[in-house]
Order: sequence, then C-alpha cells, then structure tokens
Amino acid sequence: MQIHGQCHCANISFTLDWTPEPSEIPARACTCSFCTKHGGVWTSCPTGSLRVRVNEPSHVSKYAFGTKTADFHVCAKCGITPVVTCRIDGRLYAVVNVNTFEDVDPTLLRRGAAKLDQENEEARLARRKRNWIAEVEYEEVTPRDAP
Repeated sequence: MQIHGQCHCANISFTLDWTPEPSEIPARACTCSFCTKHGGVWTSCPTGSLRVRVNEPSHVSKYAFGTKTADFHVCAKCGITPVVTCRIDGRLYAVVNVNTFEDVDPTLLRRGAAKLDQENEEARLARRKRNWIAEVEYEEVTPRDAP
C-alpha cells in the first residue's frame, strides 16, 4: 500500500510503501509535551520504505529535545510536523504522522497512547531500530533542482 502524506502547505511530503498490505495501521499518540502540543500521532512500518521530499529546505526546522536523538521536521511555513528521523549506527530511521496522511481510510487507524518518557537513551534507540522505518530516502530540493 502506498501512503502519501504532507504538511499543510506541501513543503514536506512523503510516500510510505507499507509492505505487506496492512489490515490496520497502528497510530501512537506520544504523550511527551512536544507531541501533545503538536498533535503528533506516529506510525511506522519496519518492513516498508519511506521517501521524504522537502521542496524548500530553508523552510524546515529540525527540532530535537530531551535525549536529542531524534529530529522533528517542522515546516516553518505551516507549522506541521509530518516526519521524525533518527540516525542510528549511520542509518536513517523514521516515523510519520498519521494526521498528515492523504486519502487513507481512517478506519484503518488503530489509535492508542505511547508513554515513552521513562525510557533511557539505550532502550529508546533499540526500540527505534526495531520498530521504525529503516529504509528511508530523504531528498531536499535545491532551487536549481526545482522546475
């Protein structure tokens, strides 16, 4: 299943190839202060692949807090955070915000809370390595690349 998503102004967009086809999509509402205030509800498919495209890199702010092991990609134009990335052992991992999905049947989403505040850094990175999308392509379009 190909899932497309983007921030409100489409500066940050993604295509998630969810393989195999999901019967449901887990949607974890993180209870940390950042995700709570921004409405972040995250999902990942460890067996899938993700392609992220940023049209105007100068309009993206990468925000890291807490353990500073993940970057929240916030669009500075519209304020939406469609993707979070984390580099582990030289490999880029990611999760995507289900609230940024385009044309996905909402009945596929299995919503639940995720309280991760008590994890130490080692446990957090191990969980991400196990559960996040491990095949990630992140493309920033430079002005000369734009049509």
